[in-house]
Amino acid sequence: MALPVFSRALFLLLFLFPITHQSSPSSEEECSRTSGRQRSFKLVTDGCNFTLNEKQKVEIQASTTVLVVPFLYLVAFIVGLPANLLALWVLLFRTKKMPSTILLINLTSCDLMLLLVLPFRIVYHFSGNDWSFGEAFCRMITALFYGNMYGSVLCLMLIAMDRYVALVHPFGAKTFRSQRTSFFMSLSVWVVVAAAMAPLLASRQSYLLNEPPITTCHDALPAEEQEKFFMPYFITLFSVFFLLPLVLILFCYGAVVYTLVTGGRRFAHAIGVTVLVLLVFIVCLLPSNLLLLLHYSDSYLTGDGDDLYVPYMISLAVSTFNSCFDPFIFYYVSEDFRGKVRQALCCQKASADSSSGHQASYSGTKVTLLSKSIRTTGSTENVEA
Repeated sequence: MALPVFSRALFLLLFLFPITHQSSPSSEEECSRTSGRQRSFKLVTDGCNFTLNEKQKVEIQASTTVLVVPFLYLVAFIVGLPANLLALWVLLFRTKKMPSTILLINLTSCDLMLLLVLPFRIVYHFSGNDWSFGEAFCRMITALFYGNMYGSVLCLMLIAMDRYVALVHPFGAKTFRSQRTSFFMSLSVWVVVAAAMAPLLASRQSYLLNEPPITTCHDALPAEEQEKFFMPYFITLFSVFFLLPLVLILFCYGAVVYTLVTGGRRFAHAIGVTVLVLLVFIVCLLPSNLLLLLHYSDSYLTGDGDDLYVPYMISLAVSTFNSCFDPFIFYYVSEDFRGKVRQALCCQKASADSSSGHQASYSGTKVTLLSKSIRTTGSTENVEA
């Protein structure tokens, strides 16, 4: 079956984006480069020796970079990993497989894969930004980090679209909302993300510095590559994987709230989810994406983006808390889900009768916070929203 139209459009956009890097440049090519620049640092070369200026030497191994940043990653890992593992287990084995459940499983999988990358970044930063796992693994970790971060954003967008169809177009939901559709929507996320991360896998990410004597991972890149490739590349990521999903989420949840208000139904839950999702975007994701754009714009226009290095590294660490908040937003606010979690932790198996009675007592509350009972002409239809 063909992928949804919007997914194919994203795939074509990213597939046609130029990926012209040499994955393993020769020694002559490396030595011929006269300068380079990281997301924040300018890398000066002398023959085959790479070094930083005095300000950059201080910042790359400052306490903020090697203590605060990895500590934030560590907190995200400690909180997010068990929360997402528990959520995934409940969704897989304790929840009825509905169209939205598949999307939630996909979101949880993206969050888990992002969290599993964090230990390597924690070790890297605690070691003074000295990468010891090799070039190939540096590329893989970098691609997985950004890929799963933006993949979770796409999943949030698909969940919002699913809620929109279910509540705003309930009759069309009978046709468009199905397990098969949700499966292909989820598959499209992985295909698009894999295509988007191909440039990071195809380009060199680690460089051995002469002073300080450390090997950076995605922290020191040649100026020519940054200005001709990485600047348009990250602008594309910002536009397609952050700005577009944010606009669609605002539209979908705005339409959901409007439909509930005009229909005379309770809308407090819908507003709560909308506010929480927007807070995730504004608090966790917006700062890192904006600072990334500001850095590249500043570097391109003035040739120096050093002042944004530390703020960007902190905001990038904060962005991983998105993976911690997702389970609490979409699962733990549901009475039914909390009940299933308590049963799982107590090693109790709920019977079919008690399960159905439990669901009825919560007026149709299932997995997500916006599950509502919508009355259609001549019948009452339970619709996940």
